[in-house]
Amino acid sequence: MARNTQVPADHNAPPITRILAEYVANHPSRGWNDAVDHDAHRTFLNWLGCAVGAAKHEAADAALAAVSELQPAPQATVAGRSERVDMASAALVNGITSHTFDFDDTHLKTIIHPAGPVASALLALAEHKGMSGREVTDALVLGIDVACRLGNLVYPEHYDRGWHITGTTGMLGAAAGCARLLKLDAHQTQMALGIAASQPVGLREQFGTMTKPFHPGGAARAGLMSALLAAKGFTASPRALEAPRGWAQVVSTKTAWNEATDELGQRFEISFNSYKPFACGIVIHPSIDAAAQLRDQGVKPEQVERIELKVHSLVLELTGKKEPADGLQGKFSVYHGVAAGLMFGRAGEDEYHDEIVSRPDMVALRRKVVATVDDSIDEASSDLTAVLTDGRRVHVFVEHAIGSLQNPMTDQMLEGKFTQLSEPVLGAVKTKQLIEACWGLGKATDLRALTALARP
Repeated sequence: MARNTQVPADHNAPPITRILAEYVANHPSRGWNDAVDHDAHRTFLNWLGCAVGAAKHEAADAALAAVSELQPAPQATVAGRSERVDMASAALVNGITSHTFDFDDTHLKTIIHPAGPVASALLALAEHKGMSGREVTDALVLGIDVACRLGNLVYPEHYDRGWHITGTTGMLGAAAGCARLLKLDAHQTQMALGIAASQPVGLREQFGTMTKPFHPGGAARAGLMSALLAAKGFTASPRALEAPRGWAQVVSTKTAWNEATDELGQRFEISFNSYKPFACGIVIHPSIDAAAQLRDQGVKPEQVERIELKVHSLVLELTGKKEPADGLQGKFSVYHGVAAGLMFGRAGEDEYHDEIVSRPDMVALRRKVVATVDDSIDEASSDLTAVLTDGRRVHVFVEHAIGSLQNPMTDQMLEGKFTQLSEPVLGAVKTKQLIEACWGLGKATDLRALTALARP
């Protein structure tokens, strides 16, 4: 029996699959200015530090145990581990660990964490093939550009439907980057994007579980495999991104086609990447920053009667867990974030250990936080007032948190973050050498020297 399947669709969309494929295949090496190239190195440094830092997490143990069932060939490094596995599994596990602490980079226009899928796929492929750091850097810039431009095309409606946009654009960025590394021509790259378009990974329902960091890992593996398939002649729709039943129109009601192609090759989305000083969801950062500023002003937890917090509705939608049961849930609790900021003046991975989240004084302090929605406040801002037991009110408004584009982490801060994450895993000497290798990525003749430093 015929069904009425009429859905409003754009049958005249521009050929963005072909346009992006030609761009990835043909854009010149280092075809951008020094600032963009430096942003690529900052992104790679931050991504690798996050991956190494979570190498001993139970999620990494479980993922490696699972892929070991496949008896993988030792083609590529798992950052921070002695094991080597096939490159698809390395892309998966490194993608998982880079996002496990929720400490990775964020493209603030779309809240995509682009390096997780893209860099994880590129490093595995480049190590196996013995490629240069320049080739990886070029592919990183272009792969992230594809992922984030397509994110711009569908955000926020796509995210609001429940998709985890890091995974659902990441497989496209990973496919583009790997196609570039493999030197695929425009047609093959178009096929790689088409194959990847059928593999969006990730639902927001999974936030607060190990499956959230699986999303960038799964996207990295899917993108890598898409490029490998295309290199061997596997085919896909040449309109897989823009067709009425293609990726964009299936996963979103918004299809701003121009967002994929405006200033293509002139504006690079990696320039809009930001780096987290706090190991949790980005929308909590302004509130943590405000609480840490309270602490800097001499306010002590025992002086607080209550904390009045005003935030955009998205903050409570994403991070409104009042009683987180463990560290993973704590990363989605603005209440815990504020308590950590006031108690410790920071919110690194240590402040999200299970024992800290359940500590009685932390539980008591976060219960003093009264959060209300005020949509006149930007989602990247926070308005916080501490009401003290002596009747005083101490107010802090954070317009742009540390780590934002307007208030970015310096290179030295990124090195400090990397060191804090890496030293417990690799030790001080290797950590210092690995930092130097990351800054020298674009000049490296063979990525294998860098990946060797990433193994304990």
